[in-house]
Amino acid sequence: MMRILFFGPVADRVKMRETQVEFNAGMTLHDVIARLGVQHPGAFSIVSFIAVNQVQIHDRQMVLNDNDEIAFMAKFSGG
Repeated sequence: MMRILFFGPVADRVKMRETQVEFNAGMTLHDVIARLGVQHPGAFSIVSFIAVNQVQIHDRQMVLNDNDEIAFMAKFSGG
């Protein structure tokens, strides 16, 4: 299982802060985004920052591992 975290406006769009996705060998970050995007249309259009195991990731073709933690965030401001 992979732990999926949502922050800020992304969490507002998916209406949760956390979920889990079943791991499959060879799965990429793109695969996770596509799977979640079907369940939450429009939610990932605002994502501007993705982290895997607390490291920012730009390559959506990154192959994931079981027990990875993936975080999705949008730009937001506040004080």
